[in-house]
Amino acid sequence: MKLYIGNRNYSSWSMRPSVLIRQTGIPCEEVVVRFDSFEPGSAFKRAIAELSPTGKVPVLEAEVDGARLLVWDTLAIAEFLAERFPERRLWPERAAARARARSVAAEMHSGFQALRACFPMNIEASLPDVGARLLAERGDAAADLERVRRLWRDCLSASGGPFLFGDFGIADAFFAPVVMRARTYALPLDDDCRAYAQRVTNAPGVAAWIELALAEKDFLAFEEPYRSGPA
Repeated sequence: MKLYIGNRNYSSWSMRPSVLIRQTGIPCEEVVVRFDSFEPGSAFKRAIAELSPTGKVPVLEAEVDGARLLVWDTLAIAEFLAERFPERRLWPERAAARARARSVAAEMHSGFQALRACFPMNIEASLPDVGARLLAERGDAAADLERVRRLWRDCLSASGGPFLFGDFGIADAFFAPVVMRARTYALPLDDDCRAYAQRVTNAPGVAAWIELALAEKDFLAFEEPYRSGPA
């Protein structure tokens, strides 16, 4: 299998399947398709057009029944991996927990629009002043953050941890970019959520992503609404 991703420093959507694959030991080659622009005709758009009908990353390439298969949505990729590698237990084993985990991942997949817009993922940056200002100015972003905190607390209380549903799984991978945003913008977390965020950060699959993101040294101005240059 091959997983096509964008710049690790910025691509929160790419981060989800990558850290899931690395953390659970699924064999897969990773291919970076560098962002240069999202305009039609850009090098990125030309390269990814051959792989994805949406013109976006991530995309998983696999062989199924002797034929090439392309899967181009993060939730679809996660479900494909869960079906293909059931021994990895990417979803919880018990039916009720599995249904809850799917609800949590789907909420992250489609929700939290204000949080995403105000706090784009930028692993290399440190922007605590931006975080404090935007939380004060944007009630919708503050409400999204409170929903994240409440969701984490509820899941951890029900499962007993250390991750949302016990072992690291799809739900944790989907929230890993939120953990990165909390780091970059110093978003306020209570003790339980801060401890969970630290466990996610320290998870080998996530730690590997962070290391590779920091090694990119690839400043892209169009991905940087708050800075004119790297720190």
